[in-house]
Amino acid sequence: MNRNRENTQDFNAEHYNAKILVDEEIIRLAKQNSPRLLSKFKSAYPDFFENLSNVNGKLQNSEIIFCIYLKLRLSTKEIAIYTFVTPKAIQNRKNRLRKKLKISSDTDIYKWFDQL
Repeated sequence: MNRNRENTQDFNAEHYNAKILVDEEIIRLAKQNSPRLLSKFKSAYPDFFENLSNVNGKLQNSEIIFCIYLKLRLSTKEIAIYTFVTPKAIQNRKNRLRKKLKISSDTDIYKWFDQL
């Protein structure tokens, strides 16, 4: 019985460590504004894309990538730096995305993505 518990704990630890490595790679790809970000995030979090598609299935890839940045809780300034645009441009993108996803202006967009 103890051996099964140890095996389960080892599996959980390995799974947790693998998840951390994937998340670190996703953040690295986001910081590099890498085209691989979308595919890596899709493979790691397929439910996110299904839920996002249920809200609005007509988002363009660039909008989906922007959603990933928000899901990662990157600030407006960080997103601006990583994507080589101004913070004002990022704020405008957030507002357009709010309209497309029907997120009210009084809702914290980061919390909305956390719950997605």
